[in-house]
Amino acid sequence: NVPFLEKEGTMRTLIRNGTVVTSVNEYEADIYIEDGIIKEIGKNTSRDAEEIIHAEGKLIFPGGVDEHEHYGSFGGRLFETTDAAAAGGTTTIVDFAPQEKGVPLIDAIKKQAAKAQGTACVDFAFHGIIMDPKESVFEEIAQLPEVGVSTLKLFMAYKGTDFYSDDESILKAMMKARECGVTMMVHAENADIINVLQKKYLAEGHTEPVYHYYSRPPVAEEEATKRAIALARTADCPLYVVHVSVKEAMEAIREAYTQGYPVFGETCTHYLTLTTEYLAKPDFEGAKYVCAPPLRPQKHVDALWEAVQKGWLQAVGSDHCALEGGFETKKRGLGDFTKIPNGCPGVQDRLAMLWTEGVCKGRITRQKFIELFATMPAKVVGLYPQKGEIAAGSDADLVIFDPDYEGVIRNEDSLHGIDYSPFEGFPVKGRPEQVYLRGKKIAENGRFIGPKGEGKWQKCRPYAMCYDYFSLN
Repeated sequence: NVPFLEKEGTMRTLIRNGTVVTSVNEYEADIYIEDGIIKEIGKNTSRDAEEIIHAEGKLIFPGGVDEHEHYGSFGGRLFETTDAAAAGGTTTIVDFAPQEKGVPLIDAIKKQAAKAQGTACVDFAFHGIIMDPKESVFEEIAQLPEVGVSTLKLFMAYKGTDFYSDDESILKAMMKARECGVTMMVHAENADIINVLQKKYLAEGHTEPVYHYYSRPPVAEEEATKRAIALARTADCPLYVVHVSVKEAMEAIREAYTQGYPVFGETCTHYLTLTTEYLAKPDFEGAKYVCAPPLRPQKHVDALWEAVQKGWLQAVGSDHCALEGGFETKKRGLGDFTKIPNGCPGVQDRLAMLWTEGVCKGRITRQKFIELFATMPAKVVGLYPQKGEIAAGSDADLVIFDPDYEGVIRNEDSLHGIDYSPFEGFPVKGRPEQVYLRGKKIAENGRFIGPKGEGKWQKCRPYAMCYDYFSLN
């Protein structure tokens, strides 16, 4: 073969003899990268390159796409800690842009993007959040695709706060979203059930973190999920239910889809690996595990593994929220579990936990792992095949994975910037040996080595995966 001569000034990388793993297959191949884009995949590729990486014995994954992040919202640390995502094999994050009262939806997104630009270590995109539900805001939904936002979230929980939206607001938003190809997302928990039970348990003197679970029982999530599905059916709008944590909510999503409605859902790493018992840890340690919805008993964990394996839930996000101040911030809830701030760090450990607890334990295949970790999240938000795929023309966001590594998750090795990890002490098998963002190596063996601030704002396309239902039926 005659070596291919590339144009001057291009940045060229060649990865040789790795095992490429995608959501549909795996095979041994070379990957040739030019100026941050995958240009060729094949055997014995004859290409000149400044950097040649020998990947024998290693697996090559598409860089992770984490569709559920909180950088700055809910008190989470800002984008300077996105090096944790890179070290954990995630190269694209999709953050939520909270809307303050009186601030237009589009301005809220631009404000959040300004915080990320020049700071984020990985590429980033956004979901909109309506926190000021009024007619002018609903009219703005049609403008979301113009700023590269294809998803919009509303909260059915948190009554009495700016996050809460009633059914009328949700239905109005869904009807507008349907007109312009925006995918609706909901946090599905019955706010009234939670409100009544929180007051009941506090009145009875129950203040410990575990009562965060008891005040948010599975039925609260089940009922809200079914109500959200009814609203979506009314609007003829696709629905994506975030952070599903209970069997009954998952079954409602599955049933709606099998009946012919475009209803989908995700779960999160902690709902697949942690249980309510963590909330009951002594000395207020349980507060470290307070998130919403709360951690559930083992039967729900088992049901969620079956759901992701069989495709009843489509993706696994981290719901990463590393609270500024760490455990000290959680202590605001000493004596009143309702005042414990929600949120746990998780972006760095999503790959490790999904691979170790999923693939290594036979719960999911390698192909299903890629689907949950990268491909389907990219499809849901409208970034596929630029992200979440290994193919000619896709961004060269790649993880060279060492399947033989064995270790233990320790917070001292974590980059999320706070003083605890919910996965402390978990044994892991395999780790990202090298992580590439658009062809540039940014992480190696759990360390961030690239320059910070080179993440780029990725513009999502409307009429993404959840709208495929309409073209297929």
